[in-house]
Amino acid sequence: MSRRSLIADEKFVSGYNCAQAVLFSFADRIGLPPDSVLKAACAFGAGMGRKGEICGSVSGALLVLGLCFGRGEKEDRKATETTYAKTREFFARFADLRGTCRCRDLLNGCDLATPEGQQIFFDQDCFNAICRPCVRDAVEIAESLIDG
Repeated sequence: MSRRSLIADEKFVSGYNCAQAVLFSFADRIGLPPDSVLKAACAFGAGMGRKGEICGSVSGALLVLGLCFGRGEKEDRKATETTYAKTREFFARFADLRGTCRCRDLLNGCDLATPEGQQIFFDQDCFNAICRPCVRDAVEIAESLIDG
């Protein structure tokens, strides 16, 4: 496990959501203050505010890729194409490892927006069995796309 994966895992275990943990692990690389990074990713956890949509780990990693390769005011359209290509590659690799990029599907239909779904999440230890590995995988894939 890489240093960044360990940082993300520690942040996730300490109570931050999956998207926050992934983005936070790259804060030094992207040059943003840790507090700003945590706030920016907050809404993306648990598949976008517990909606079960795109996995927060995936969202956090895509934020990283955008910050590393995306088009700002000084870049041309080539930056957009590079970012989109890396995004597609990320999705493919994450889905190859986990079967999907959708939170609810990763959690076998568990609806985190309901108290019943949250209880199932805890009873089945989804945090450790599913979410922690997703956080680590997202960091590892993003890291390889940045460094590779």
